[in-house]
Amino acid sequence: MGKAHRKLNLLDIFSIAAGAMISSGIFIIPGLAFKTAGPSILFSYFLAGILAFTGLLSISELSSAMPKSGGDYYYITRSLGPMVGTVSGLSSWFALCLKSSFALIGIAEFGIYFFNFDIRFVAVIFSLIFTLVNIVGVKNAGKTQVGMVAFVLFFVSVFALITFKHVNPAHFKPFASHGIMPMIAAAGYVFVSYGGLLKIASMAEEVENPSKNIPIGLLVSLVSVMVIYIGTVFLTIGVLPAGVLESSLTPVSDAANISYGRPGAYLFAFVAVIAFFATANAGIMAASRYPFALSKDKLLPSLLGRENAKFQTPHYSILLTGAFVTSAIFLEVDMLIKAASTVLIVNYILSNLSVVVLRESGILNYRPTFKTPLYPLPQILGTIGFAFIIINMGNAAILISIVLITFSLFVFLFYGMKRSAREYALLHIIERITSKELTSRFLENELREVIRERDNIVEDKFDKLVKESDFIDMKEKTDYEGLFRIISERISTSTGIQKDEIFSKLMDREKKYGTTISEDIAIPHIVIDGEKIFRLFIVRNPEGIFFDEEHSRVKSIFILVGTLDERNFHLRALASIAQIVTDSHFDDNWCKAKHCEDLKDIMLLSKRRRS
Repeated sequence: MGKAHRKLNLLDIFSIAAGAMISSGIFIIPGLAFKTAGPSILFSYFLAGILAFTGLLSISELSSAMPKSGGDYYYITRSLGPMVGTVSGLSSWFALCLKSSFALIGIAEFGIYFFNFDIRFVAVIFSLIFTLVNIVGVKNAGKTQVGMVAFVLFFVSVFALITFKHVNPAHFKPFASHGIMPMIAAAGYVFVSYGGLLKIASMAEEVENPSKNIPIGLLVSLVSVMVIYIGTVFLTIGVLPAGVLESSLTPVSDAANISYGRPGAYLFAFVAVIAFFATANAGIMAASRYPFALSKDKLLPSLLGRENAKFQTPHYSILLTGAFVTSAIFLEVDMLIKAASTVLIVNYILSNLSVVVLRESGILNYRPTFKTPLYPLPQILGTIGFAFIIINMGNAAILISIVLITFSLFVFLFYGMKRSAREYALLHIIERITSKELTSRFLENELREVIRERDNIVEDKFDKLVKESDFIDMKEKTDYEGLFRIISERISTSTGIQKDEIFSKLMDREKKYGTTISEDIAIPHIVIDGEKIFRLFIVRNPEGIFFDEEHSRVKSIFILVGTLDERNFHLRALASIAQIVTDSHFDDNWCKAKHCEDLKDIMLLSKRRRS
């Protein structure tokens, strides 16, 4: 999917993430979680939100660096390898599908207010409808999402206004009635409520201006939803007696019934149904991008990677996702919640580890536009917290994790491993530790193309010049005269002009005007005889080249050689180089670059004015 497919704006992002979260988290789960931890589930929601925030920082950084379909699968594969990526991709797919199924089951639960029969089959019908909506187009699905989320947010605000005066403070005593550990276990149980963040990551390739919109959209949606969760759950606990709440699968409607009578119960049952529609729609939309991305990497059959010619959506992947969501509707609610929460937590852990691996790999083409503050503290604390929560969720959660991971490994070992060979960032760290050559530049080249698409870099004449330029990575210390002799020979070979003549021009230019523009950078440039000749020679010398006492260790030298008829381009090239070398990260990246190709990428991916 290319630039033409980027149809989701900031409002769409917020609506997809918020719509994916504002449903089960307030309309069903509070009663189930209250049974485990009592009134302290308020803290459980807060703790789950804080841990989700550490994951959000990692997801935002990774998505801003690699806004591609498959989200967490894509960047986990590029950082930890295709085996871990397969586990992540299939696990995320399972989790989001189960969350969507849970939403459709929620429709059945609240449908009892309107129909005196089990309407799970109606949920199946809506599953099929949302599958079709997503095939027709992501923008249409996004518009549907915006409308549903606006509707739900409005009535959640109404709920707060009509129930606040009925809150009974006695309902919160004792606060931690079941103890501390159940409160922590409940945080894991309700974590599925924050699963909408992964949905945005999986659709990053379809987001307008992803480097800006994804981090902002995720942060705003998480903060908004945390406030809504804690506020709504507070009101629900305050209004409903403990005996009623812990046995309720429709807590908001039951609270509205006490505050506003039967009409209130019916109203908020309808609001809940719309919220669950939003979750199911967003879930199918996002989950379908995982098989699509896995297929593109040859880890699943190629059929799932095909796009519909008319609607430009991965229709086979959407159909598979819709089929799984529909079949899972008939599972038990409690099992769905635990399975989805556990798998989501595992993927948040892998996202945190991915940031650490990519940062420490030294890959220069890993260029997130959003960087995690206080790195690596959020990743370390988040990973420890997530692991602690899974352990406290009990044996069922651990067993679910093992089963899903084992299934994913079988898929990789018996299908993907034979078909997919991919470099990943962890190999770069191992390479540095063992001093063995384990990588080529496959990952760097892939990330370069991702950046070009993300930043909408359109190649100009200077980019073509850089691609054809001669890069020289010198190791020995020398002075400018020694450098000019080497360059003169290379220019002579490519132009046919005598090397002594070129050397003389370079020396004269240096002695008359000086070509150093800083302590570390020099830009010698001369005019030669002939027509339509223009060459760029780029030199790096970590030891430094002596130009004069003030510039005794110049590490970056850009030598421009052109004929008089190329004077205008000569000036534009000088301006382009000046913009590149004044970037605040230039010196650091230039010294860290491992190969001449890395140096070339620093030039090609620079932020400069292109003509």
